[in-house]
Amino acid sequence: MAVSLTHRKHTASKTASRLRRQLRVRKKIFGDPSRPRLVVTKSARHISAQVIDDTVGRTLASASTMESTLRVADGDKSDKAKEVGKAIADRAKAAGVTQVVFDRAGHKYHGRIAALADGARDGGLGF
Repeated sequence: MAVSLTHRKHTASKTASRLRRQLRVRKKIFGDPSRPRLVVTKSARHISAQVIDDTVGRTLASASTMESTLRVADGDKSDKAKEVGKAIADRAKAAGVTQVVFDRAGHKYHGRIAALADGARDGGLGF
């Protein structure tokens, strides 16, 4: 299947716009030991989340729909995103983190991004 040039140009501009938004927000958001950064990465099929301490550049906890336990979860992609949010909250609490700064990485706060955030709040993370 051939992809038209206008489609590629539109996709490239959407990606560039998201990256500009991401950089603009990242100027203000910084994860420190008391409130690490919860960053969300989204693709067409999967979603993942990491809790990162930016002072040392270390990932404290992570969860993804690519894991075998979350891959078999029932429901649509938003339901799976909510399960990822609950999993990241449990793993972050096990690492001693209760408060985070939410980094949506330039994505709009709706759909799967909002579902992940709601799942993390339901799991006990505060932000």
